[in-house]
Amino acid sequence: MANEIKNRIKRLDKYRWLIPQDFKPGMRVPGLIFADEELLDKAIEDRAFEQVINVAFLPGIIKYSLAMPDIHWGYGLPIGGVAPVRVSDGVISPGGVGSDINCGVRLLRSELGEKDIKPHLQKLIDKIYVNVPCGVGSTGKIRISGKELDNVLIYGAKWSFKQGYGWEEDISHIEENGAMPNANPDALSKRAKERGYEQIGTLGAGNHFLEIQVVEEIFDEDIAKKLGIFKGQITVMIHTGSRGLGYQVCEDYMASMVRVIQKYGISLPDRQLACAPINSPEGKEYLGAMAAAANYAWANREAITHWVRESFEQVLGQKADKLGLKLVYDVAHNIAKFERHNVDGKEIDLLIHRKGATRAFGPGHKVLPEEYRETGQPVIIPGDMGRASYLLVGTEGAMRESFGSTCHGAGRCMSRAEAIKKTRGRRIDEELLEKGIYVRARGRDTLGEEVSEAYKDVSHIVDVVAGAGISKKIAKMRPLGVVKG
Repeated sequence: MANEIKNRIKRLDKYRWLIPQDFKPGMRVPGLIFADEELLDKAIEDRAFEQVINVAFLPGIIKYSLAMPDIHWGYGLPIGGVAPVRVSDGVISPGGVGSDINCGVRLLRSELGEKDIKPHLQKLIDKIYVNVPCGVGSTGKIRISGKELDNVLIYGAKWSFKQGYGWEEDISHIEENGAMPNANPDALSKRAKERGYEQIGTLGAGNHFLEIQVVEEIFDEDIAKKLGIFKGQITVMIHTGSRGLGYQVCEDYMASMVRVIQKYGISLPDRQLACAPINSPEGKEYLGAMAAAANYAWANREAITHWVRESFEQVLGQKADKLGLKLVYDVAHNIAKFERHNVDGKEIDLLIHRKGATRAFGPGHKVLPEEYRETGQPVIIPGDMGRASYLLVGTEGAMRESFGSTCHGAGRCMSRAEAIKKTRGRRIDEELLEKGIYVRARGRDTLGEEVSEAYKDVSHIVDVVAGAGISKKIAKMRPLGVVKG
């Protein structure tokens, strides 16, 4: 079966595969997968390939239905999928954004080296584990109610800063400056808001993590220097999203969108792609709710950053600014954003769905902070807790080939249930400690389901996006200590 499928795909080069528009009747555009042959085989094996084809049926989709090399099976869109649609006649699909709206990652740098942190590492991880609540259903130190939640949903990271969590300079180093416009708190259900009252400043569970790392390798000295990165440097990576609030928004709207496609006569091969015209009342309502959930996620990561800095201060006895704990950048992985792109020589207003994909704008883009205009947007790619993570930058190639998009991580190759079953009886924490990685985890099965072999090798994934020219490698970071939910 896999060979039969591959025989119908056109190999454009080592890292790009074209699914012809006539592969399945009803496709509005071809599919384009960024992968080498091994990763393509995995996408076919787990049927994520079929989802790339199904996305090509969305009204208003333009040029390609895209997939990144970390592609795997998701709800509606594959995880690692990108769907660019015209604003004029396109649709918004909650399944194209994902359950954890604005699940994303941020990277902090420091002036510390590995020798500075090694004697304090376990104490520091233990302190972060206490200061940053984690685990399923965890609640944080921030308690809000009523209208104050609306302020969080409107102002995002700026709300956190105004409450004393985070630094003002952080804001310009976050996508959308930490707050998407047109957020509509009234578009959230009562249940969604209830789930948001106590979870700001919490890490959550699953693949979310907080990691202390050391920069192990530099690939571009000039750009690394401009980003404040040097070999042997201590960095901190924070990966989490909009928690229960975002999940509830997704659940609410995916249920209602099934009725909407009937109303507008939209025909799709998969009901999980249920959608609404962008300019319809239903489309605008979801977009307002999605923006609000995205802002909640940025408020969440900003508050966590505050407690990370506080933890360093408490353990090392120095102020965070003296330690140089500055935000490099914060990127979203599950989001839909209005952007203007050049398509075949014409500037067009688009809504870009990125689900398990990272924005990767190239040098000179006007939305980037001034200090990154020359380098291109920082792109942060987390791996698994036992291997590496990467810092890259966006490229002109990404603007031409992938609507300014790249991969978002390693991508699972094993279900959580399968991973737990295969690791039963093993002490993953002890295995990691033997590799020099100290880990604290809240959930009983978390380390089993998040074990390294449950993921593809992130170095392999990063080599593909770099080889395809849609990102440029800058630095590789190795984990020293990890906090998991």
